[in-house]
Amino acid sequence: MSNTPSIKSLIVIVGPTASGKTALAIELAKKLNTEIVSADSRQFFREMAIGTAKPTADELGQAKHHFIDSHSITETYSVGDFEKQGLALLDELFKKHDKVILVGGSGLYIKAICEGFDELPQASTEVRERLNEIFAVRGISHLQELLKKADPAYFDLVDLNNPQRIIRALEVFESTGKPFSSFRKSTLVKRNFNIIKLGIELPRAKLYERINQRVDDMIKQGLVEEVRSLLQYRHLNALNTVGYTELFDYFDGKTDLETAIALIKQNTRRFAKRQMTWFRKDSTIKWQVSASTEAGSLFDLSEFE
Repeated sequence: MSNTPSIKSLIVIVGPTASGKTALAIELAKKLNTEIVSADSRQFFREMAIGTAKPTADELGQAKHHFIDSHSITETYSVGDFEKQGLALLDELFKKHDKVILVGGSGLYIKAICEGFDELPQASTEVRERLNEIFAVRGISHLQELLKKADPAYFDLVDLNNPQRIIRALEVFESTGKPFSSFRKSTLVKRNFNIIKLGIELPRAKLYERINQRVDDMIKQGLVEEVRSLLQYRHLNALNTVGYTELFDYFDGKTDLETAIALIKQNTRRFAKRQMTWFRKDSTIKWQVSASTEAGSLFDLSEFE
């Protein structure tokens, strides 16, 4: 008998929002009798349930999930924190399982686990405060324009509804004179486990139909009431995201509810497009296109057993 330890594998499932990642991850987890690590940067937060499209109680009961409801919106939590905690968790999970599943649509968080987080230069407090003041006075659209001029490559990838991400990129540019995107690692960190990446892609019309239906379902489930309950926390970074900012504007009287819902759908579709732009740059992802999004029909799951 060989004493060589079995090689562990991380199966990564990516794709745009509403593409069916959760269903595929659960089906695969059940086949492999393993556990799921979420890499969705908003599903970490306990207070954000409806608007982040977390797995349902039934789905959570079918396979054990990690990093769902693991933090509060009042906690400071970065992609660097996720890398450290995620890798520590994988060390523990690989003691019990030969294969573990990582699933999510947050490209930066997937990248942190698979490749390592970029070491970025520190910006001065003065630069950060000035950019935050610009955001407070002129709004996120002005920050977006500044980023588009300073770093068009990162502009095409970043969540444009997340002011903290935009401010961080502008901090780096103003502090170094170099675009944020130039600091991305050119060499990958070698992990001590295999990485298999699977991507779900839907025809655009089908994906947009699913996004629109998901938003309608969220409204029926009580999204407006959820956002209302979080009004006092609206300044926190976690809530600067699609589905919440549009309804904050509604509560401020800047728009009516029908318009806010339409904007959630529109901004979610735009976000999905940026997700695909990010993932399409990764040549190691094995893509499957499906109009049905039935998990079992996308991949031959038996090859992972």
